[in-house]
Amino acid sequence: MNARQKGTRNEHRSMAVLEAAGYYCIRSSLSAGVFDIVGISANDVVLVQVKTRDWPCSTELEAIQAFVAPPNTRKLLHRYCYRRALPDVKEVV
Repeated sequence: MNARQKGTRNEHRSMAVLEAAGYYCIRSSLSAGVFDIVGISANDVVLVQVKTRDWPCSTELEAIQAFVAPPNTRKLLHRYCYRRALPDVKEVV
């Protein structure tokens, strides 16, 4: 399995986690944008960057922090490690 396939698989896994929490999810496949998934619920919006193995590098993290989002929006990082079903989650403030 190549890196793109692993990334796509993990994005779908993150979507399943968010959908189970009540979010409607949209995946921005093959985009050069900052976030991989947009999750919308009745109360808030989450923007998610999904990573496999490593947390984002400093350049990516700066881009995530600099992204201007509405007040009811949370920016999340999901990191999948080898043989773990659920991601490690961090909120970017």
